Amino acid sequence: MTDAAGDTTVTLRIRGRVQGVWFRAWTVEQASQRQLRGWVRNRRDGSVEVLLRGPAAVVEDMIGACWDGPPAARVEAVDVSPAESYEAAGFITLATE
Repeated sequence: MTDAAGDTTVTLRIRGRVQGVWFRAWTVEQASQRQLRGWVRNRRDGSVEVLLRGPAAVVEDMIGACWDGPPAARVEAVDVSPAESYEAAGFITLATE
């Protein structure tokens, strides 16, 4: 979902070998460097879920980076869905859900 200011908000579901390989910490680092807002968390099904909010081009760049992830990760899929706006500042790690 893109707003009038050009910011977009999406949810990613990343599948593959993405837990136990520092994917969440890597995501926080990468998203923070890009000045994106949002969060990351592990899911009980073994995937990682990410909410990203920021300029559309920067969000697209981060989605592309998630296909690589940290060195030990083996990403098999990155599913992208539009999401409701996220207004909190910064990028954080949430508890597993």
